[in-house]
Amino acid sequence: MSSSPSPLPASHELYSIFDKRQIFLIVVIVSTAATFSGFASNIYFPALPTIAKDIDVSVELINLSVTVYLVFQGIAPSLWGPISDVKGRRVAYCCTFLVFFGACIGLAESKNYATLMVLRCVQGSGSASTIAIGSGVIGDITTRESRGGYMGIFQAGLLVPVAVGPVIGGALAGSLGWKSIFWFLTIYCGVFLLVLILLLPETLRSIVANGGRTPSNLWERYPLSNYQKTTKLRWSPETAPTELASPKRIDIIGPFRILISKQAAPIIFYLAIYYAVWQMSITAMSSLFSDRYGLSETQIGLTFIANGMGSMVGTLITGKILDIDYRRLKTKYATPSPESDIEVGNNIPDSSSTDSGFPLEKARLRLVPIFSFLQCISITVFGWTIQQHVHIAVPIICTFITGWTAISTQSFVMTYLVDIFPDRSAAASASLNLARCFCAAGGTSFVMPMVNTIGVGWAFTICVAAQVIALLGAGVQWKFAGAWRSEAEGREREDVSPK
Repeated sequence: MSSSPSPLPASHELYSIFDKRQIFLIVVIVSTAATFSGFASNIYFPALPTIAKDIDVSVELINLSVTVYLVFQGIAPSLWGPISDVKGRRVAYCCTFLVFFGACIGLAESKNYATLMVLRCVQGSGSASTIAIGSGVIGDITTRESRGGYMGIFQAGLLVPVAVGPVIGGALAGSLGWKSIFWFLTIYCGVFLLVLILLLPETLRSIVANGGRTPSNLWERYPLSNYQKTTKLRWSPETAPTELASPKRIDIIGPFRILISKQAAPIIFYLAIYYAVWQMSITAMSSLFSDRYGLSETQIGLTFIANGMGSMVGTLITGKILDIDYRRLKTKYATPSPESDIEVGNNIPDSSSTDSGFPLEKARLRLVPIFSFLQCISITVFGWTIQQHVHIAVPIICTFITGWTAISTQSFVMTYLVDIFPDRSAAASASLNLARCFCAAGGTSFVMPMVNTIGVGWAFTICVAAQVIALLGAGVQWKFAGAWRSEAEGREREDVSPK
């Protein structure tokens, strides 16, 4: 049995009491939680033609079930994100998974189009919030120096379903019928909910500070907390902060305020367009590969692997790049702490959050133009190679590049928003989710009619034109957001200062 860790000097307060092993476990849990959003969406794509035939409606109408799912995927985090920022992460997680669990059972028993549409809305409401809540957890326990890498792991878990979901969905739909997809999700959700209740600690800083305080509410505690006592960090419960932030009210419109704020609106607009085009391409894949190349459900599922693998590889590499860029720039703007060698990076106090003039946009958004250009090229080639009936390997390779670039830009932007809204990290993530899901919902609703009207090549060329215009938002963010952020922080300091 390990000896009790010696406490830190009072002058050196840990940002988080969790050591690297424990942080990694927490990130794995929230990353697994985020897979439900991707699974509920991507496992469904290969079965779209089959579902349309089974319930006797057109593929275009079934595509609307993707659209309504994305709409509610965008709306729901605007409720659950603020709740998790006030009432705690565990409470929000448990509620969302119970909603998702019930919706999956209903979908597995659905027999008509109306039931399918309604329950897909409910399912989207339950699954989407896992992303916003997970971003909040990572913001709670990590500092800016290490946040990019952990956010990369989180995004990788989010993207596992993009790679394997369609394969599982195609295999289940082809062998056991499309309803077996939802029974699979029901079982997966039930098992994971039990794991989450047992293992995930409450991390909300207004409740547990840096993790060293025991929550007063029994619901906020977790049964298997013994691993927290095996920490390798030098702390003790007596050194935990004695004062917590004042309790906040649940601010339902908080994500909407972030969405329209100068500090965030340009970059959110940029990402929403790029995410929408990505979703349009993978939504159209099932029908295009079925009609143009004559693939079966199982074969269609296999074509999604490239997109998923590109997404997973991209986010892991991007997370490391974010950490390297941040540390490189911080050395120019901050003096290292003399005690910085007593811990491993993550738990050094996050002093940079108050550094005046630190170029956060350069640290987080430097590679946005490069990845944007690559995504535009891949989308263009994807559309025209299908139009010209080029060998299927070419558009599949394009989906690998699109997945890599799309999720890399998403990692840049999500990490950046958590950085600039540290006390509202879940709400900030919810605002991003709201914009990207609404844009994706609109895009997926008309992508196939547009393809059928003007052809695949021209349809995706128009999408690329929209992406080029959206890149102006990233340019505005790069040039002006730092000054806007400093002005907002100055006003906040004036508001809280004694009159």
